[in-house]
Amino acid sequence: MFRKLALGAGVALAALAAGEAAAAPGERVQVTGEMIDTWCYFSGVMGGPDAVVGSAHHTCALWCAAGGIPVGLLTDDGTVYMVVQWEGSADVADGETLLSVQSHRLVADGIAYERDGINYLVVEKVVADEGIVNLSHEDFGVTPPFAFPDPKQ
Repeated sequence: MFRKLALGAGVALAALAAGEAAAAPGERVQVTGEMIDTWCYFSGVMGGPDAVVGSAHHTCALWCAAGGIPVGLLTDDGTVYMVVQWEGSADVADGETLLSVQSHRLVADGIAYERDGINYLVVEKVVADEGIVNLSHEDFGVTPPFAFPDPKQ
């Protein structure tokens, strides 16, 4: 089993290295927005886009990031960037690197890439961190009621 896994990883790394040579160059950007949990945002499992941001969704965003769900940056214009590197550390998938900024409104400076309709962001520097400013719990509660399954169903 381990040999198959190692072989698969080797093939994936070779494909990645080959793809890097053909990849389009990134664009330097400075973006402003909220760090989000991409699973809940895109899947709709916890409600619409307005319910899965801010203080109402903060705890879930922490759990998802800790569990390895990709963290994104939802910009003010509605663009979502998958964060693939953070201030020099490639450990964004370790479940801990981005916990301290989940649900925070940030200004990030970095390099943006787009491939196959997905936006990626290498965050080189956090220019400003305003903390959690989207107080969505006032509308949705600390935990949105639709986050709990109905035991009668």
